[in-house]
Amino acid sequence: MTTFVLGRPSPPVAEVSEQVLRGMPRRITEYGEEILHRPCRAVEEFGAARWAGLIDDMFTTMWIAEGCGLAANQVDVDARLFVYDLIDEYGDRHLGHVFNPRIQLLSGLAGEQDGSEGCLSVPGANEQLVRPARVNLHGSDLEGAPVALQASGYFARCLVHETQHLDGTLYVDHLDPSARDHALAVSASRRSAVLARRTARQHELGK
Repeated sequence: MTTFVLGRPSPPVAEVSEQVLRGMPRRITEYGEEILHRPCRAVEEFGAARWAGLIDDMFTTMWIAEGCGLAANQVDVDARLFVYDLIDEYGDRHLGHVFNPRIQLLSGLAGEQDGSEGCLSVPGANEQLVRPARVNLHGSDLEGAPVALQASGYFARCLVHETQHLDGTLYVDHLDPSARDHALAVSASRRSAVLARRTARQHELGK
């Protein structure tokens, strides 16, 4: 396994990262809450004093919820920021955070991918959704320095999903009405069990 932090090769990171251990869990907003359905504000002021605690909290919250990415509006913060931590289909681990992300779709030769997609704000549901097979992403890191990520497959799906969260779009918004209704009904039926598992993982982490 190769580990990439903000797109750069890095020494291996512990399965439970330092950010997860430092942070505190926050409540995850759910489909229907207003903050999820409007664009988030661009971040203009950077720095650890302002943002490091939130980033740690988001990593903790994401680990507890067994997610691969989490946007700031999913923890009720109006800011264009997301975090991610995932292992792709090649066995490589990608983790980091991005402020003000912008997705650049590659040429038509990059193609599309069809796969199952879920969302921590629609707990317990998954639906098939076509996404770009490859993307580039540009944004900024904690100190405002440029971030550039090249992604394919599962990693590309995650980056598009999280960036669209910050635009006020959830994956279920791309589904036809019957598939969206099915996802929301499944989520309603499984929500209690999903939240109970999150509580158990929070206790496991000792938070």
